[in-house]
Amino acid sequence: MSSQSEMIRRTTVPQIAQRKGGEPIVSLTSYHAHTAAIVDKYADFILVGDSLGMVMHGMDSTVGVPLDLMIMHGKAVVRGTQRALIVVDMPFGSYEESPSVAFRNAAKIMKETGCGAIKLEGGARMADTIRFLTERGIPVMAHIGLTPQSSHVLGGFKTQGRNEDTWAAHENDAKVVAEAGAFAVVLEGMVEPLASKITKQIDIPTIGIGASVDCDGQILVLEDMLGLNEWTPKFVKVYGDLGPQIEASVKAYAEEVKTRAFPTDAQTYT
Repeated sequence: MSSQSEMIRRTTVPQIAQRKGGEPIVSLTSYHAHTAAIVDKYADFILVGDSLGMVMHGMDSTVGVPLDLMIMHGKAVVRGTQRALIVVDMPFGSYEESPSVAFRNAAKIMKETGCGAIKLEGGARMADTIRFLTERGIPVMAHIGLTPQSSHVLGGFKTQGRNEDTWAAHENDAKVVAEAGAFAVVLEGMVEPLASKITKQIDIPTIGIGASVDCDGQILVLEDMLGLNEWTPKFVKVYGDLGPQIEASVKAYAEEVKTRAFPTDAQTYT
């Protein structure tokens, strides 16, 4: 008789792709097994984002995140989950040099983590790489609009599409990555009317983060929506208030240790 875990089947790339125009796709980031196990109950796919460099390791940007760090966190998330598709970010410098370098690193991520797909940033400029990867069995989620790995070139984390003269370039990025074989595309930090327009123009699901409610799905950084960060972007709705709760718990523990109120007989072996 099969166990419950054996009967659970992970969401696949084709299943995500088929959600275009259908029930909205739910996604969050996760970087460790225990939070991933919670998110796994509700998310269609989980992104092991290179945002972990800033969220978990205190980096100023995502640029300094190494490949091995992505693999380590990717392994943890895969171990903690059963049903969601796991997508792992390719970090800066691991795919831009050439399609062959991108394939080598993407294959390494997939083989070592057991994830179901990778994500890379860039529109038309990455089309050849996306095509090269997908033709060789690597499922690719694209990422256009505000691309954090390019923050130094963009001059910071700036909303894209405020000038309508730039819309054509973003629309072209979306069309080209779809034609190159990406199964979905993240639209980040993009004005709502542009993101809505792009969603209607292409045949693959769009995943919004600071984009439009019309996108085929949404994603947020888990720590942002849980209230664990002192500052959050405008596009984040904070669904929890865990930061103050954690601090209050740590404070209470520290006070009880200092006053010898902890441990009590209930926490002591006799």
